Amino acid sequence: MSTRKINRVMKGKPTIEGAGVNLKRVFAHEHAPQFDPFLLFDDFQSKNPEDYIKGFPWHPHRGIETITYVLTGEVEHGDSMGNEGVISSGEVQWMTAGSGVIHQEMPRISGDGTLCGFQLWANLPASHKMIPPRYRGIQQDEIPLVQGKNGVDIRIICGKVNGVQGPVTDVVIDPEYLDVMIPANTDFKYPVKSGHTVMAYVLTGKGFFDPNRDPYSYEIEGENYFDLEREAMIGPQTMVVYDDGEQLHITSGNDGIRFLLMSGKPIGEPVAWQGPIVMNTKEELRTAFEDLKRGTFIRDNE
Repeated sequence: MSTRKINRVMKGKPTIEGAGVNLKRVFAHEHAPQFDPFLLFDDFQSKNPEDYIKGFPWHPHRGIETITYVLTGEVEHGDSMGNEGVISSGEVQWMTAGSGVIHQEMPRISGDGTLCGFQLWANLPASHKMIPPRYRGIQQDEIPLVQGKNGVDIRIICGKVNGVQGPVTDVVIDPEYLDVMIPANTDFKYPVKSGHTVMAYVLTGKGFFDPNRDPYSYEIEGENYFDLEREAMIGPQTMVVYDDGEQLHITSGNDGIRFLLMSGKPIGEPVAWQGPIVMNTKEELRTAFEDLKRGTFIRDNE
């Protein structure tokens, strides 16, 4: 079984989004072909409510899926499908925008004011760009926890581990979204599908993500990439992107490590992207924004 090597290691860039939310954007437009079928990954975490309280007021999406995972804090949401509620600590919102959704995500101050969460955008193929929108709100107790070998714990948002299926199913890109916790100084080998895009985002702790433990064996570019001349271990708020292969081999450091593991089947289609809308052609983008102007963006899918 071939073990995947690291292709690149990335750190997020400070970015302001929504009505004034300070976050770190790890990848987006310019990286789209390299992360297919994924489009964007944002890390929003702060202990200062002024960094996030203005939130993401009403805005449209078409042609994609947005996945929001809140580790700490609360985010109030509402959408044009009539869904409303609060995403709380340990919960997930998986929204398939399809033909069109208008929604809002507004953080609330709770507890000590800390908010920590992540948003991932997944693309839809041309055959599914205009499917009826779908919303899935997943509570913490709906996400199974699998305890593997050597004390490794895995929360399964999407995908299957040791025969246990996560709550999100029937997604066309065949994604896997796992929250993995490895105790100190432990080896972790995990099978992944050959040909799928695979990446890991470190939340806490440090570890080696390549069996060679070679800090110079993968691409380092510009300020957006982690400076590995200081140490070989990879730490928090860092994205590891893999080459192809059939398994991962990760070794935790003295404090253990926790990371998000994400994978999906590449779509391999043209991407036409403007703001919150991602289609295949510029003409489809023009149609989407004309629909917004005319008030016909939300389709009658019944």
